[in-house]
Amino acid sequence: MRTIDAAEAQARLDEVLDETQRQPIVIRQRGKDTAVALSIAEYERLRGDAIRAFLEFRNDVARETTEAGLTEERIAGMLSED
Repeated sequence: MRTIDAAEAQARLDEVLDETQRQPIVIRQRGKDTAVALSIAEYERLRGDAIRAFLEFRNDVARETTEAGLTEERIAGMLSED
């Protein structure tokens, strides 16, 4: 992944946008990494991966709670206890 200064990114925006089709680009401002420019295809892939991971986690939690006998009613009762 290539890193460029924010001023260079601004001056060469067309080239930077073209390059993001091949690889993400880290943009630095005042010596710190502040942003990453990437293609929409890569963004959508990453977003899809995150959604799939969340849904898998949710399904695992649901399965484990069912196996442990935690029903909605039982949870509600546990939450209402003083």
